Amino acid sequence: MTTTDSSRPRLSTPRALARLIPFAKPVLPRLGLGAASALAASLLALAIPLVLEAIVGGPIASGDPAAIAWGAAGVLALGLAEALMVWLRRFFVLGPATMVEYDLRHTFYQRLQRLPVAFHDRWQSGQLLSRMMQDISMLRRWLAFGLVLLVVNVLTIVVGTVLLFRWHWLLGTIFLVTSAPLWYAGYRFEKRYGTLARQSQDQAGDLATSVEESVHGIRVLKAFGRGKHALRKFTAQAETLRETEISKARAVGRIWFWLVLLPDIAFALCLGAGVYLAAAGQLGVDELIAFFAMATVLRWPMESIGFLFSFLLDARTATDRIFDVFDEENHIVDAVDPVSIAHPRGELVFEGAHFRYQDAAANERDLLDGIDLALRPGETMALVGLTGSGKTTLTTLPTRLYDVTGGRVTLDGVDVRDLTLKELRTHIGMAFEDATLFSQSVRDNVLLGREDLAPGSAEADAVLREALAVAQAGFVDDLPDGVDTIIGEEGMSLSGGQRQRLALARAVAARPAVLVLDDPLSALDVDTEALVEDALREVLKDTTALVVAHRPSTVMLADRVALLEAGKVTAVGPHAELLRTSAHYRHVISSLEDEQTRMREREVNL
Repeated sequence: MTTTDSSRPRLSTPRALARLIPFAKPVLPRLGLGAASALAASLLALAIPLVLEAIVGGPIASGDPAAIAWGAAGVLALGLAEALMVWLRRFFVLGPATMVEYDLRHTFYQRLQRLPVAFHDRWQSGQLLSRMMQDISMLRRWLAFGLVLLVVNVLTIVVGTVLLFRWHWLLGTIFLVTSAPLWYAGYRFEKRYGTLARQSQDQAGDLATSVEESVHGIRVLKAFGRGKHALRKFTAQAETLRETEISKARAVGRIWFWLVLLPDIAFALCLGAGVYLAAAGQLGVDELIAFFAMATVLRWPMESIGFLFSFLLDARTATDRIFDVFDEENHIVDAVDPVSIAHPRGELVFEGAHFRYQDAAANERDLLDGIDLALRPGETMALVGLTGSGKTTLTTLPTRLYDVTGGRVTLDGVDVRDLTLKELRTHIGMAFEDATLFSQSVRDNVLLGREDLAPGSAEADAVLREALAVAQAGFVDDLPDGVDTIIGEEGMSLSGGQRQRLALARAVAARPAVLVLDDPLSALDVDTEALVEDALREVLKDTTALVVAHRPSTVMLADRVALLEAGKVTAVGPHAELLRTSAHYRHVISSLEDEQTRMREREVNL
């Protein structure tokens, strides 16, 4: 799935690449020195034919061996100076180009962290990964090599063509006129190759997504015997990318055909005209030799234009793809004049809260359609409802993973949008049903939200042990390196229940004023769940908690229960009261009990 916005106006290639200037600005002096070195190398190469003209017309014509030797030494000196300038070009540009690459990659990752969850819902991870790695690396190579050589080679062609007129206007005119069609071919090439380059890089992103999904879902694919199905899908995508790459190669091949053919035609015509002018006495042999030596020097810059032009278009496409992410609007940002809550009490209130996704149809009702719900400080509120009633969506609003589209959410009377995101997410912690762990140690995963603790300190160890005890995660001591054991990617080396316990420990360790739990015990067996719930009761004594309940036992943790029905809170009260007064609540609890009974039967059978 490609996520580009076709409604945005397409910038010209120079304007598109000019967007990189803020990143390249700190290193422009070094890049300028690199370009100057490359230009000096080209000018030295252009000077060699002039020296050859002097040698052929002077020492060789007179037969003076000493003068010939000095002339040869001069050509050698020019060649060595040219090589030195080439080395200086690489010396000046390689370091700055990698610095630009680092800054782009750092800014890109920082941008990904700041963009809202809604952005990540729409974008494939493979598309983002290909931009982060492939496209930014391409820009580094273009800055260090493509940009410098393109500018220098174009200047070399201009200077060299002007010098060709030095010997005879007819030869210079033939060379210039014969080369003119190259500009038209280049224009046609840009129109075709630019489209193919974008298509290819987007398809590479889709392919990266397929690989990532297959690797992450390898257990599912193996369990259902769908490896061949995944391979067929991957093969089709890879074949599509291959066809696009072949189309790119054909486009490059066509421009190379003209880049090689036209200079050869120019050489042939100039040779015929040069011989005629020499025979007529209008051109000396030394001038004719110098002319063709100069034309030979110009051949590489002319032939390289096709490659460098395609490189330019690849870099332009990479820039467009990177700025697709940079240009994404982020509505979930800090307030202009944020307020602060020094000592939060933990009063969480939803006031007429509405929410709908951006791509929802106009005639669809809001997913959350006017939620009014108040959690008192230190209270545990269970949230129950049938599938699709909006429970999980509601839990994303307090920490602003999504923003309400109507109404507001307040913490201690302060709209959560008036707090900085950092402070808000310090006061409100979350644990999700789908526990995500990182490729770090158990210690680092559990203490992820406690950057205030010094690593390895006694206080950090105390918080870690307390959180693990609450989550009944003593299994970590049996791991090879205990709490310092590195967990594999996404914690897949652990069972689902172990991952959930560590995710719960992470939320507890953060010690927030408000704890939002989205059914974090679903993967636990009944006995472990009971132990965790007992420990949680102690933790939740002084903590306000909003708990999404999918089991009756989870409901028992709560002081009160809120019943969510079709995006609205239709009843709030103690469990016993709601059983007595609400038929829909009895239906929901009955369905939860049936599900829990089935789970227990599966555990017994296992």
